[in-house]
Formats: sequence, structure tokens, C-alpha cells
Amino acid sequence: MNSQASVLPARHILVVDDDSQLREQVVGYLREHGYQLHAASDATSMEQALAAAPIDLIVLDVMLPGEDGLSICRRLTESGGPAIVMVSAMGDEVDRVLGLELGADDYLPKPCSPRELLARVRAVFRRLDEVRGGAPRRGKTYHFQGFVVDTLRRQLRAPNGTTILLTGGEFSLLSVFLENPQRIMSRDQLLEQARGSQTEVFDRAVDVQISRLRRKLHACVEGEIIKTYRGAGYLFDAKVTRA
Repeated sequence: MNSQASVLPARHILVVDDDSQLREQVVGYLREHGYQLHAASDATSMEQALAAAPIDLIVLDVMLPGEDGLSICRRLTESGGPAIVMVSAMGDEVDRVLGLELGADDYLPKPCSPRELLARVRAVFRRLDEVRGGAPRRGKTYHFQGFVVDTLRRQLRAPNGTTILLTGGEFSLLSVFLENPQRIMSRDQLLEQARGSQTEVFDRAVDVQISRLRRKLHACVEGEIIKTYRGAGYLFDAKVTRA
């Protein structure tokens, strides 16, 4: 029995790609490694799949007929949808940063090997599991400046009680900051702790996700919570308590 299948027996992955041959290849490979697979060729069939099954992660192509992958990514992220791994033949850094800025949890250029895609998918699930209830933080609740962070539910509540939607990457970074308040963290430290050393991440991706997280926090309170120290990294400038 595949060890990954025994660990994650009910993970549902939706592959959205209009290239039927590539889509079937990805679906077949991920299915062999213990995941429940679903497929779609565009936004319409994607919505049907989302309505029919509890999708945990979407492998999303950027170039789709009709609504493109970037628009879909933005829409799903704003509504608190599944984790997203984007794939695209548009492989320069600007496109990758844009995808991450819109809320993707990871981004792969096409063509990519099925083995690398599998590694990225596993890394995303691993990060989500750590945030939702990993051993070091299972059931922990953090408080800072009126915010409440529930790691078990993967939820951030603002001082006024409303829930703030965060992507997987944003929540992972917030979790690292909560574990290291009042400490300057370099990009490398943030990458290692938030995304895992097995996942290739661009430095700009960290900047983008921190910028997004900073905007969401600062929309609720005055003052700068995440401070930038040029040439050194970032500091979470808040008193953090745990319950």
C-alpha cells in the first residue's frame, strides 16, 4: 500500500486543464499515489466538480478557454476556496509572482514532471496540516492586538469579530510570525519554516504574500504590525499570547 495514501486517504484534487492528454496524465499519476481525482477543462466544468465533491486542492492551468486561471484563482481565493497549485507555460517570474499574489499556494511552469507536481501537492497539504493541527500547534489559539488565530480551524478573526480570509501561504507565514514575535526573520528562514525546504519558492513570492497579509491586518487596526528591515527581513511587532 502506498504510504501517502494511508496518511491522506480522502484528499480530493481537481485538475483543471483544457489539454486533455496532459490532464489525463496528471490525473492518472496523482491517483496512483492515493488521491481522489476529479477533472475539468474550463471554469464551468470546474464549478460543477466543486459542487459535486469536497475538493481540497486544485491544480489550475492559467491558459483556459473562457475565464482564465488567474481570474479563477482570484475569485476562489476571495471566497475562501480550496488550496491552489497553478501551472502555466508562461514561466517568467512576473507571471509566477502574479499567480502567488492572487492567492495561489504554489506555482509551477509547464512543462513540469509529474513527480515534481506530486512533491508540490504534498508540500501544500503538509503545510495545511501543520497549520490546522500539527503536533507543535494542535488546538492552539493565539491573540495579538485584538486578533484571534485558531490554528485548528485555520481561522483568523479581526478585533471586530469578523473572519479574515487567508490563503494557505498567508496563514503559513502568519503562523511562523506568531511563533517568532519580535524577532527579525530573513526570507530564507520564512521560506524554510512556512513552505518547507522541499518546495522551490522565489524570494519575491515571500514579499508578495507578506504584503498581502500586511494589508489584511492593517485594514483592521492602526499601526504597522509586520515591519520590513531592509537587507535583513521582517519583524512581527506585536505582543503574542497563546491559549
